[in-house]
Amino acid sequence: MSDPFDPELTEITQPKPEDVSFDLASVLSSVVYIRTKISTDAFTASSLGGERAGHGVVIRDDGLVLTIGYLITEAESVWLIHGEGKATEGHVVGYDRETGFGLVQAFEPLGLPAMEIGDSASLGEGDPVIVAGYGGPPAAINAQVISKREFAGYWEYVLDEGIFTAPPHPVWGGAALIGEDGSLRGIGSLFIQQAFPDEEPMNGNLIVPIDLLKPILDDLVKFGRANKPPRPWLGMSTMDSEGGLMIAKVADGGPANSADVRAGDVVLEIDGDPVEQLAPMYRKIWALGAAGVEVPLTVLREGEEMEIRVRSGSRADYLKSPRLH
Repeated sequence: MSDPFDPELTEITQPKPEDVSFDLASVLSSVVYIRTKISTDAFTASSLGGERAGHGVVIRDDGLVLTIGYLITEAESVWLIHGEGKATEGHVVGYDRETGFGLVQAFEPLGLPAMEIGDSASLGEGDPVIVAGYGGPPAAINAQVISKREFAGYWEYVLDEGIFTAPPHPVWGGAALIGEDGSLRGIGSLFIQQAFPDEEPMNGNLIVPIDLLKPILDDLVKFGRANKPPRPWLGMSTMDSEGGLMIAKVADGGPANSADVRAGDVVLEIDGDPVEQLAPMYRKIWALGAAGVEVPLTVLREGEEMEIRVRSGSRADYLKSPRLH
């Protein structure tokens, strides 16, 4: 594969109004800052923290804000900072665990324009983009699409085609990926040290493509989730290692923990089928049925193969529901 990355953009630069074809100030004003507080006894408090902060994008004139879901998971309070520093309280509308998108609704109008939802499929490697946090041009950077490819996360997560950009935005969670036409192309998720698909190191950001939101947006607003059966969740963090797919951690009280799956176990098979990579392993689990299905694992523990059957669950059942207003 040819290298589309422009070496001149390895240094962080801010976008300028004269360099874009749209109203830069207006588009960037749609990006807000999000602060959340999570109860200390919440399921995700130990892993994601009790106080979280990042960004979000106004996508509807009534103050509906799109962000990355880990910022708002189990949030008991949500504050949106916008404009010249005004704070407005909001509430969690929905969270989609398959894509990672989250929605927040402001309790009162924010007085901000909604950013147009664009098309992420049309982005190609080498295309110039802007990755923007709250704060106008000083909080936005010029970047490029480095690659578009599959991504699997240890927290039981797969994107068929994530968008990888560089250089990385220093505060990436919930940041807006903005195309050359000023439209929203994705939402920032992670800092990645391997933005290229090969072994060449390149720091960048993983962006969740905006096209994944379109089929589920109405469901998230109406039901708080996609209107389909949830995927089976095991509650085990699995990492690629030289020895195979090693379980690094099991969630206390989760399905894997209840079945005596242990940190250090190496997953060899799912329902009798060998697995060697994260994404195929997750897809084999999800293909067994909806949450609640039994998942047969073959693991290697201290040199001995073991068969363990895990009664999966729905991750939502382990999380605190959003505070009602």
